[in-house]
Amino acid sequence: MSERVDHSALMDRIYRHQRYIYDITRKYYLFGRDRLIRELALKPGDRLVEIGCGTARNLVKIARAYPGVRLYGLDASHEMLKSAAETVARAGLQDRITLAHGYAEALNPAMFEEAVPFDAALFSYSLSMIPDWKAAINAASANLVPAGHVHIVDFGDLTGLGRLARAAMLGWLNLFHVAPRTELLARLEGETGARLRFLPGRYAFLFTAGKLSL
Repeated sequence: MSERVDHSALMDRIYRHQRYIYDITRKYYLFGRDRLIRELALKPGDRLVEIGCGTARNLVKIARAYPGVRLYGLDASHEMLKSAAETVARAGLQDRITLAHGYAEALNPAMFEEAVPFDAALFSYSLSMIPDWKAAINAASANLVPAGHVHIVDFGDLTGLGRLARAAMLGWLNLFHVAPRTELLARLEGETGARLRFLPGRYAFLFTAGKLSL
């Protein structure tokens, strides 16, 4: 539990001030998010949870793109959830988006005072910041309906950028406690029946599959 508390405190320190400029700055390097949202193919009545929802930017876009879908956002940072609540309220979507503080590896519907499993789980540039990313994916899969899907967009291994550019990018990401999960990417590349797409330079990847077990 102390490790989780430490991670939550770290996220609060990072985002206490950054949350005010997060959406403005991140659009310049968190590529692929909107493409993945367009590919979700959600149906009215579906229930999607975003793990590491941040400012709720994605959740609002999903709500607008898919009428009738119920949305849930989980984040380890109290500070980011303040911005998320403000974003949802400004959009007038409090009746469709529910937010909760918690840890990815402990995900379950009860966090949102619900009992029904989710139809989809979304990780948008969050696995590269979640310490126990394997447990996070396993928890998301365990709380999906049998035909549910896991959707991921995150940094790739950056190998197509060239040695110097890759080293510079990794150094810069490290300043924000972000670490591309190369082990995860290698695992996903061998996943049968999954859909994996890369952005140029393997800068980022988009992934969709059924339940995963890591």
